[in-house]
Amino acid sequence: MLIIYHNPSCSKSRSALELAQQFSALHHIELTVIDYQKSPLTLAQLTELHQVLQSEQTVSVQAMLRDNEELFATLALQDADDAALLAALAAHPQLLQRPILRFNQRAVIARPVELANNILQLK
Repeated sequence: MLIIYHNPSCSKSRSALELAQQFSALHHIELTVIDYQKSPLTLAQLTELHQVLQSEQTVSVQAMLRDNEELFATLALQDADDAALLAALAAHPQLLQRPILRFNQRAVIARPVELANNILQLK
């Protein structure tokens, strides 16, 4: 299954969604679109997503956050540990970096969108 953690108001997320839709249609693979702001991920889901993100390269929990958001500074997350960062993501889904694509047991933060091609491959 192909999953995209999506924010419809983000142009990069919309571009990644188009790419995922094309791949899904071409290969007859189910695509699940999760608007993570309407359906926030739990702490357990975020922890698992972080683990799956390691499939392509080492990704810190910090990299999963949008550190340019005002809320990031307001919550003083710049020196927070992983547990605090994951808790902040669970409590404030708007901090989740986007888009994130997951295909089987591989995942990538698709910034830039072309990084999605790293996992959109049948093996």
